[in-house]
Amino acid sequence: MLTINDQISIADWELSESFVRSSGPGGQNVNKVSTAVELRFEAERSPHLTASVKARLKKLAGRRWTLEGAIIIQADETRSQARNRELAAERLVEMIRAALIAPKRRIATKPTYGSQLRRVAAKVQRGEVKAMRGKVGDEE
Repeated sequence: MLTINDQISIADWELSESFVRSSGPGGQNVNKVSTAVELRFEAERSPHLTASVKARLKKLAGRRWTLEGAIIIQADETRSQARNRELAAERLVEMIRAALIAPKRRIATKPTYGSQLRRVAAKVQRGEVKAMRGKVGDEE
């Protein structure tokens, strides 16, 4: 059981872990011990998340979202399997918490009268600068 907040907690059947050999330094240990963790969360089938949260989660997950609707998180930072499991779970919880926050809708506003005047004045001045360019004619 993975707790996201007071209302949402993820059941064990939605999560599955697999352990693979980690890349990077570690000497002979890296060839013997499977310390890297691959955490799989069945997000699309989860009854605890609403459709809007799932849509935001899919956008946040990016390439980690599979065609079956699962999120795969890999953790291989430490040489400890237990610590890598904790890191993967923390990342999943952070991602779901970020997806729970609905973005604020933008309210369209009109430009102020002063900003309109400043914009036009800047355009006029820029036009004058460009008008000064060009070939210099003979003045007789």
